[in-house]
Amino acid sequence: MEQKVESDLPEKLAKPALRALTSAGYIRLNQFTELTESDILQLHGMGPKALDQIRQALSVRGLSFAKKS
Repeated sequence: MEQKVESDLPEKLAKPALRALTSAGYIRLNQFTELTESDILQLHGMGPKALDQIRQALSVRGLSFAKKS
């Protein structure tokens, strides 16, 4: 039986953004600390509003996106 990993992505994310993230394998906020904002915006279905929601969720936990190198 496949183990379902619990997602902690923001609940109010739009469905297209949520599908884009989960199909790319991103289901946990801490995964975004390894990615830049521009990495996320490359995903089809992700837009500025969804990015802002993730940014805020990270901030609440004291986390942030990776800095551009």
